[in-house]
Amino acid sequence: MIDIKLIREKADEVKAKIKKRNMDLDSVVDSIIEIDAKRREVIGKVEAMKAEQNAASKEIPQIKKAGGDASEIMAKMKELVAQIKEEDAKLQELDQKQKELLLGLPNLPDDDVVAGDKEQNVPVRYFGEKPKFDFEAKNHVELCESLGMIDYQRGAKIAGSGSWLYRGWGSRLEWALLNFFVNEHIADGYEFILPPHMLNYECGYVAGQFPKFTDEVYWIQNPTSNDKKFMLPTAETALVNLHRDEIIPTEELPKKYIAYTPCYRREAGSYRSEERGMIRGHQFNKVEMVQYTEDDKSDIAFEELVGKAERIVQELGLHYRLSKLAAGDCSFSMARTYDIEVWIPSMEIYKEVSSASNARDYQARRGNIRYRGADKKVHFAHTLNASGLATSRVIPAIVEQYQNADGSVTVPEVLRPYMGIDVIKKPC
Repeated sequence: MIDIKLIREKADEVKAKIKKRNMDLDSVVDSIIEIDAKRREVIGKVEAMKAEQNAASKEIPQIKKAGGDASEIMAKMKELVAQIKEEDAKLQELDQKQKELLLGLPNLPDDDVVAGDKEQNVPVRYFGEKPKFDFEAKNHVELCESLGMIDYQRGAKIAGSGSWLYRGWGSRLEWALLNFFVNEHIADGYEFILPPHMLNYECGYVAGQFPKFTDEVYWIQNPTSNDKKFMLPTAETALVNLHRDEIIPTEELPKKYIAYTPCYRREAGSYRSEERGMIRGHQFNKVEMVQYTEDDKSDIAFEELVGKAERIVQELGLHYRLSKLAAGDCSFSMARTYDIEVWIPSMEIYKEVSSASNARDYQARRGNIRYRGADKKVHFAHTLNASGLATSRVIPAIVEQYQNADGSVTVPEVLRPYMGIDVIKKPC
């Protein structure tokens, strides 16, 4: 959520930054300012009436004690109480309207984030070279099926389109990747969390996914109560709520967490024809990193998260590029995002395996997540996240980039201790 003070004082700047996302919300910003002015007017009026009420409350006993008639002033106070109640109701209504409008505003992109949509994304750097083959290379669907790693048909049979199941060395490779990721992050000082997969509405609200994107998650209604939860679309949604409504001791910052969860997404049904196999699905596994920092330390944390995600892909030996996203391609809650995109040879395109993002204080304002600074004042924390990593695109990249002429796949060196083999071969 954007600071109302910033909107009040720098409305034109707020409007201009939102336009960088290719969104025109000038009328919304104007309405927020108009409502804010009315709110402050009503607040001033209520405070004046309550001051008058307090003064009268002290005066009435004195009049009675002196034997005077306080009926007139008491009647006036009765009328004043009714007016205060009426103005409080107006204030509550204005507060609700303002909140609804504020929730419709996306996070403001950082100054150095370019305007536009994904067409304006800028590659920052590349790692390694695109693999070249002296044989007819196969795509990951063919490779995973021929090696008995993934069963797409039975996955779709038991769960519908956009689903698959791992088997044999596919399951072993998936598990090896997850263990490798977790061990790397723990070694870097991150606390390992296994959060619930079913979350309450507040979690989606704080993360910035609700109310705007409530239709993009899977909802679960308890048939015996009014309890309604949603399946987490990413572990970030849980992790950024760990310190909701808390003041974190400054000496405990930065807070660094990782979590492994499946991720549940309704969006999978809208994939393009080339996004076959495991490139996009309703459920996939991911290890997520989240940090809580002081407001002046989040840029350092962001670079750390980007570097950590890159290092993992580098250790896997995969060719990738790092891209800085344009404002319109950053998610609703984020001020800046870098994507790590691995090369998928059969598609001849790069696909994202990690997004590193800085929400600044946008999520913290929604979740009332604060810390007490060296100045003894309470500040909103900054929250950041990065995938570390999502396996459903790492496996296609591995099997395609590491494929051999005989249809086998070489196991990346860092995964061999987890797998116990050097090469995945066709079942006998």
